[in-house]
Amino acid sequence: MQVIENLKVKEKLYTEKLENGLTVMIIPKKGIQKKYIIWGTNYGSNDSTFIVPGETKITEVPKGVAHFLEHKMFEQENGKNSLDVLTALGVNANAYTTNNHTAYLYECTDNFYEALDEFMDYVQHPYFTDENVEKEKGIIGQEIMMYDDYPDWKVYLNALECMYHKNQVKLDITGTVETISHIDKEILYKCYNTFYNPSNMAMVISGDFEPEKLLEEIKKRLIYKKANGEIKRIFEDEPKEIVKEKVVQNMEVSQPLYAIGIKDVPAEQKEKVKKHISIEVLLNLLIGASSELYKELYDMGNCYSTPSIEYEFDKNYAHILIIGQSTEPEKLYNMFKEEVRKFIQNGVNEKDFERIKKMIYGEYVKEYDDVVNISRMFLSDYFKGINSFDYLEEINTINVEYLNQVLKDVFNEKNMILSVVKN
Repeated sequence: MQVIENLKVKEKLYTEKLENGLTVMIIPKKGIQKKYIIWGTNYGSNDSTFIVPGETKITEVPKGVAHFLEHKMFEQENGKNSLDVLTALGVNANAYTTNNHTAYLYECTDNFYEALDEFMDYVQHPYFTDENVEKEKGIIGQEIMMYDDYPDWKVYLNALECMYHKNQVKLDITGTVETISHIDKEILYKCYNTFYNPSNMAMVISGDFEPEKLLEEIKKRLIYKKANGEIKRIFEDEPKEIVKEKVVQNMEVSQPLYAIGIKDVPAEQKEKVKKHISIEVLLNLLIGASSELYKELYDMGNCYSTPSIEYEFDKNYAHILIIGQSTEPEKLYNMFKEEVRKFIQNGVNEKDFERIKKMIYGEYVKEYDDVVNISRMFLSDYFKGINSFDYLEEINTINVEYLNQVLKDVFNEKNMILSVVKN
């Protein structure tokens, strides 16, 4: 096994790529009772057009297949539901789907290896029938309609629709009632066999383990599969321009919700971490809890809680989202744009930059206190071609000059949008 040590957090990553292509990452935490495992495939809601390895023709599947597949994986041929089996063992199991990956996971203090039997069995043995697929359409259809009634979800999706013309990141991960109506067992098996090949998957485990022993236990439970060739994913070209600047939707809310979006272009691989950190620093300086703008907005009664600030990115999209509640979202949006102008004109203050950088570095270090955060972080970053330790190293390479350049390049008013949900 390859061992990568980070002295800043005194953690070691043990990693190995197995013969079948599966990447296993183990981060031991001596003396910690909780154990966590997450097994993911680099397959998410954006992957609906692709070429299967060994084929030449393009396969296009309905929107929502990745999420549908995740729902169906727990149902087994023996009539049992693996989620129930794992719960009976006293472990907390779950799964989720994102734009670029699907993950299965559980956490526990006891019965880790008993749970591992069931866990690795169900992920490797899908069971789809005409009947159980049709039944699932009704369940997921209800989930889709439920999310349609969530103001928080609508303000987010509407923001993405303002930014993106063609990129599938703007679509709901679940698909629509109409698109999932076209899913059948053949489509599910095709997507499973294409994307759930070990060479397209990664597993991360954190807890009090001996890495070599744990790796042998994992190998024992793997069924034999040859590594696939490369899956060619096909995405439409996305214009740099936004679709429209503003959208307002009326829904029942106690206070208006807003999402400010800034459309960006993905960074080169070697710049991804550095750019991500820089944007995090800038967002905290502009509208974070200690910023002048937030204090002003709070004092005037425009908002009473700090917004969530996020930089979301993958191979073919990148954007900033600032989401929160405001009595006057339009005013907040205009004040934010004015603050950006001031920062571009005056440049970032060195002392403020160092203060925020220290705060963010502290947050990165704190992530390593929890096996859940560690495992999710390493899996998500892995599918972006990033080693999570890189954030701890790259943060010290950022200076004010670099920050000011990112500010000018990314925080362009032409690429800003405002999504509002209000009564």
